[in-house]
Amino acid sequence: MSKKKLLIHEVFEKGRRESGREAKSAIAAYLWSYFEDHLSYRISDKTLIRYFDAYIRDDKEINIDTDILNKLSQYLGYRDFADFSGTFVKEDENVNKTTIKIKVDEDEQSISEKFSKLIINITNEQHFKMPDFFKQNGLGIMEITLLICLVTGNVVFSNNKKMNNRSSFTLGLMSNAEPVSQKKYMYWNGERYVATDSSYIRPGLEIKAMNEHQFQYFKKIMRKDTLTDLNALGRTWYSKYNNEVEFFTDDGIDPDNGRELRKSTSLIIYKYAGKQKDSIEVEE
Repeated sequence: MSKKKLLIHEVFEKGRRESGREAKSAIAAYLWSYFEDHLSYRISDKTLIRYFDAYIRDDKEINIDTDILNKLSQYLGYRDFADFSGTFVKEDENVNKTTIKIKVDEDEQSISEKFSKLIINITNEQHFKMPDFFKQNGLGIMEITLLICLVTGNVVFSNNKKMNNRSSFTLGLMSNAEPVSQKKYMYWNGERYVATDSSYIRPGLEIKAMNEHQFQYFKKIMRKDTLTDLNALGRTWYSKYNNEVEFFTDDGIDPDNGRELRKSTSLIIYKYAGKQKDSIEVEE
């Protein structure tokens, strides 16, 4: 699957989840409205349907402007199409993980020092076909690479010394990937905050210092029609601007217009979300 086809597929999948619609045309109409309202970018539903028909239905390549590819990627939470192509990993529900345990006949301090300098380079192709033997035994790319290194004695530390084959240690998850919550900055993508290492993404996008609480709990509720007094009263907040109301999962400021949020009332929920017949509260 090409990166462009993968991008179109993921955009329509996210649109389907957010809109609750199944029809291609209905999802495209939702995406057209979302892009104009939240990304200040116009791309017609007919254009989106044309891309879907070409890449998904007919499995053929057509030209897509770079600017459109970048906007579609930003909708998925990436900086641009290059960022999407280089970092997106499609989830595979059939992939299993395992832990390899090895013994090391050396003191703990020495082993910790060595593994702090361990470097393993892995080249990962998006649609790498893993042999059935490895799939059946639950071995992932990391484990396969380490297994090959151990068999060939090719585990090399930065001081150019190979690890002794008689060594014994317990290996859990080793990765130099920084936890998302430890990234220094974040930005609002129209639905939630996305963590980033960069203080500059692109013009018009506000980058702010990482706030762990907002990053974890502050999100816009995209399916307002699912809200009721039972699940939203006292648990959600809202922002009203130009007679449009948006609901959020936590208190704070609406990132899209800078307005302070208010706690949702029965009347607000009745009028702008799921309707409650017994609502008698007067709107503020």
